[in-house]
Amino acid sequence: MSQTDFQEIFNQLKPYLKKYEQELVVTTDQNQLYYLDSNKIFPRNNKPYFFGSVSVKKNYVSYYLMPVYMFLDLLESISPSLKARMQGKSCFNFKKFDSELFNELERLTDESFNRFKIEELI
Repeated sequence: MSQTDFQEIFNQLKPYLKKYEQELVVTTDQNQLYYLDSNKIFPRNNKPYFFGSVSVKKNYVSYYLMPVYMFLDLLESISPSLKARMQGKSCFNFKKFDSELFNELERLTDESFNRFKIEELI
C-alpha cells in the first residue's frame, strides 16, 4: 500500500468525525491528522474528554474512538470483521479501503456521539 492509498482512506474516514465538529472541539485539522475533543473537562486531569481522531501512519490509517473505551457496550454489536481491525481498546487500523467496514465504523461513530450526549460529555 502506498501513502496515496492511505490518504484516500483518511479522506473517506475523516467526515465521520468532521460532521460533529460543530458540537465538539477540533484540536487538529491537518492533511493526515484530524482530532476532536469534547468541550467538557475530565475532572481527574483537567483536560477535555477525547472523542476521536483519524491519522495516517506509516503502515496503516488509525481511527480512534474513545467512547468505545469508556462504554464497552458500544462494541457489543460490532461485526467480527470490524473487531479484527481493533488495536488496543479504542483504535481501528486500516490498510485498505473497505466500504462495508467503513459504513459500520460510521454507524459506531454516530452511536458513540449519541452516547457522549446522553452521558452529558458534550
